[in-house]
Amino acid sequence: MSRPGDTRPFAAFEWRLASRYLRPRRSEGFISVTAGFSIAGIMIGVAALIAVTSVMNGFRSELFSKTMGLNGHAVAVRIGEAFTDYEAAAAKVAAVPGVTAALPLVEGQVLVSAATGGFGAFVRGVSENSVKSVPLVAKNVLAGTLDGFDHQTGIAVGIGIANSLGVNVGDSITLVSPRGSSTPFGVTPRVKSYPISTIFELGQSGYDKSVIFMPLAEAQRFFNKKDEVDLLEIFVTNPDQVDTAGIRAATGGTLQVSDWRTRDSMYANMLVVERNVMFIILSLIVIVAVFNIIAGLLMLVKDKGRDIAVLRTMGATSGAIMRVFLITGASIGAVGAVLGFIFGIIISWNIEGIRKALSWLFGINLYDKSIYLLSQMRADINPVEVAVIVFTAFVLAVLATIYPSWRASRLDPVEALRYE
Repeated sequence: MSRPGDTRPFAAFEWRLASRYLRPRRSEGFISVTAGFSIAGIMIGVAALIAVTSVMNGFRSELFSKTMGLNGHAVAVRIGEAFTDYEAAAAKVAAVPGVTAALPLVEGQVLVSAATGGFGAFVRGVSENSVKSVPLVAKNVLAGTLDGFDHQTGIAVGIGIANSLGVNVGDSITLVSPRGSSTPFGVTPRVKSYPISTIFELGQSGYDKSVIFMPLAEAQRFFNKKDEVDLLEIFVTNPDQVDTAGIRAATGGTLQVSDWRTRDSMYANMLVVERNVMFIILSLIVIVAVFNIIAGLLMLVKDKGRDIAVLRTMGATSGAIMRVFLITGASIGAVGAVLGFIFGIIISWNIEGIRKALSWLFGINLYDKSIYLLSQMRADINPVEVAVIVFTAFVLAVLATIYPSWRASRLDPVEALRYE
């Protein structure tokens, strides 16, 4: 019969012994409770990290789909002269690899009013083909239609504007622009009433309360643009890799091109910083659980000193003793990481339902769309990030077992049995 010292590393007896140390026993209740808290800590930390990173990914994706889905990923403007050859420039830009659309646009701020009151709004003069090529608008029409948009006198408004003014399709609202007619006494504001032909809902409260779409030709007349536009709005397949140099080269260098990272750099950086800070803070939960593993194993080593001494006198090597406690700690980390993975995925899949339930239970609004600008909470699970979180938690748990396992392997059998 072979002795324990002759067994290969991670043999069956090492696994059986480690499993006995993990099972709750009456005399080892406190140690079992410590192991349970360690598993719970790792589980909560991993689940929180997965849920928070998924929500942050969802927030970024939703913000991109709403904000960049309307404003475009890049803009091209002509500096110092009128932008009249916009149709030819749009065709050249649209031919650049990776560009999905180049839309001529006239922009202007107005005061919009009705019988119930008035407030500031932002007019975007676009063609029918342009507004229909933006899925965020074309797929979210609540009332009316965009068909024949070029040839009608009506305008398209967000649901927020319609609700604030108490108007519907067919009703008229008044637009006031400071870009009016030039007179001997100066520039007078331009005032004109337009019927509402379309009401849309973008899902971004800031836009639904402020954006108005007007036929391009009418916008040119209303803002005294004659036959020119303000800019080209450019959409690409990959917003994180906008080829501004290629777009500029396609127009012969006559246009100044800037992408969303340049225009909204502070906002984009804020999202990155916020995400990193949240990751660091929540990682502390896992670190606390790792220290619990160290404390629990050290107590287990102290409690099992006599057992370790007996095993050593029977021929168990120091390496076998060390592996037993490594298996014990690694098992705690593995169970905690797997449970955290399961709960993190479940929370991410049901984050909007959880938000609504908590809001109803406590009677508070946990996701005010007037603050966060989006109508609902969304979570996008990134498999690579989830794998990194689970793997890192497991590795930290294994590393935490090294010192207690080493202490166990260095235990002197003579000293341990001296007072037995």
